[in-house]
Amino acid sequence: MRLATVRPIGTASDGRDGRVAVVLDGGRILTLEALADGPGAGLAVELARLDMAGLLAADPDLERVRAALAAATARDPKILAGMALDPASVRLASPVPRPGKAIGVGYNYLDHVREQGRERPARPVLFSMFANAVVGDGDPIRRPAGTHALDLEAEMAVVIGRQARGVGVEGALRCVAGYTAANDATARDWQGQEKALRPGEKGDGQWLRAKGSDTFLPLGPVMVTADELGDGRGLAVRSWVTAVSGPRAGTPFQMQSGNTADLMFGVAELVAMISAEVTLDPGDVIVTGTPSGVGVFRDPPVFLDPGDLVRVEVERIGSLTSPIVDERGAAAAESPAGRFLAARS
Repeated sequence: MRLATVRPIGTASDGRDGRVAVVLDGGRILTLEALADGPGAGLAVELARLDMAGLLAADPDLERVRAALAAATARDPKILAGMALDPASVRLASPVPRPGKAIGVGYNYLDHVREQGRERPARPVLFSMFANAVVGDGDPIRRPAGTHALDLEAEMAVVIGRQARGVGVEGALRCVAGYTAANDATARDWQGQEKALRPGEKGDGQWLRAKGSDTFLPLGPVMVTADELGDGRGLAVRSWVTAVSGPRAGTPFQMQSGNTADLMFGVAELVAMISAEVTLDPGDVIVTGTPSGVGVFRDPPVFLDPGDLVRVEVERIGSLTSPIVDERGAAAAESPAGRFLAARS
């Protein structure tokens, strides 16, 4: 099952006005409220009006949603289709617009570790991000005025469906509701990456604002439930940049091409490792790490400028597009980002 949070066009991108919906075959969107209002649906309206985190807390295995959808489909698929929305009539927020916790994982692909000249780690690096960083598919990433080295990281993200406190590896996947795509945008100069620093710069040496600034964590476009993707392994993870300037201007250039089969610490291990000390709650998100090919470790480095257009993709989940804008939210009208935003307005 593919679940999304949809919001009316023109409402805030933080998803506060969003509604949980099922993405049907063919792409049409059925909100849970519409499903609850349907004849004989059997889905409580109170449940249908919850956000994604609240829905998962109330129905961790989504059994009531599945039962209502199956019942509606069995009665008359045409009625179900008639209740659905045209995707062009709404916007997608992050599947979980305001996660209570967003936990990033660093150094989890061996090829990414090696491109930095590091040894294979005994444990991944864990870091925190905040809900203010989360945006949805098509929403801009703002490059703050203080950074000149904004980078992308294509990743698969895990959405927690059942509270996990001290769970073992063998039971960890039962706590996973599903998976989505993520772009862990990073200000490499703030992070303190040597290749991103200009003469005399030092950077923070910390990852908090480098990875947790506003709009730095696009998630989406949908959450695919765990029964379809299992432990999340074997999925291609890719990224592209359409640059506003330079030798590749105007043409999508592939930056990353990896596969979650190469995760050194799998989803079950990450859930067990984190939940040993940090309780994971429904709607929390774990961003599992990125493969090689990010901008800072290229020769020469490739950083994102206002006007660029970024796309990350996780196989069987979908692609997540992010126009890059400046600190005021602007991009040149004829830039790839500017054209994308104009087409959405």
